[in-house]
Amino acid sequence: MHPDQFIVLNTPRELVFQRSMAEITYHAEVLDLMGLDATAKIQLHIGGVYAEKPKSMERFMTRYHSLDTRLKRRLVIENDEKSYSIHDCLLIHKKIRIPVLFDYFHHTLLNNNEPLTYVLERCEKTWGSEDGIPMVDYSSQKPHMAKGAHAEHLDNSDFSRFLLQSKPYDFDLMLEIKDKERSATKALKMLESDSRFIHLTK
Repeated sequence: MHPDQFIVLNTPRELVFQRSMAEITYHAEVLDLMGLDATAKIQLHIGGVYAEKPKSMERFMTRYHSLDTRLKRRLVIENDEKSYSIHDCLLIHKKIRIPVLFDYFHHTLLNNNEPLTYVLERCEKTWGSEDGIPMVDYSSQKPHMAKGAHAEHLDNSDFSRFLLQSKPYDFDLMLEIKDKERSATKALKMLESDSRFIHLTK
């Protein structure tokens, strides 16, 4: 699950933090009521920089430590395209052991020149056995739009390149494409020959 962008754990405003906590608690309760184990995750961005990035990262970690275990077991952090790169997320993981969900599109926009295979390997190691298979978000740039705008439709060439470059790493793939089912159907067709793809049979 991916709560809305107004969920900000590292906010300096107490009211925003309390509202964020209420929303995270709600999402966790839904997953609990569905009887899902700790592999069902809630993905969060680190939040704002607030002109003091190191301090803002520390505030996120302090807030995370204050959470109830039933919430912490659900949370993963995701790199974004403006403030917190995958490098930043891995630094936070090193201190609080929270799993890191890799967003491929965001990484193309904000990175430290890390190769895709290096990032996938590092992120994979942040997931424990109780967390399940690592998750990866995929999208691409919407043409003729502001940098960071998600594509309306699956870009076949970009997706093919991503699949090729991401081998041999295994992960649960989530498409963040605007036309949803139409692109998911195209992606499934392209994945048919990929050895990592799990074919479900009746």
